[in-house]
Amino acid sequence: KTNAFQFRTGTFEIPAGEKYTKTIVIRKDKYQIEHYENRIDTLLIEWENNFKYTLKMLHPKSELDKKPIQVKITNIKENGYDFVAKIGYSKFEQKGTLIKTSK
Repeated sequence: KTNAFQFRTGTFEIPAGEKYTKTIVIRKDKYQIEHYENRIDTLLIEWENNFKYTLKMLHPKSELDKKPIQVKITNIKENGYDFVAKIGYSKFEQKGTLIKTSK
């Protein structure tokens, strides 16, 4: 009953995990703004379909930041989703949950 399309815009939170702090995400149009650890990053978001998208840093600060991040939605919940993110073509995967906090 829940559609991934509802996660294309709005304000979200990624709760702190094992290797990262809480992140606030704001999505509008083709931009995603992330607030974490007293930093703000702006990324371009390109949706391949309702369950897959790519993020690219607008102002990369390192070689790693220049690599695209592929994100796959693995499980949709009422107010959020679980995801797996992969940087570039590496084998490193980060799993997390994104929760919608407002439209």
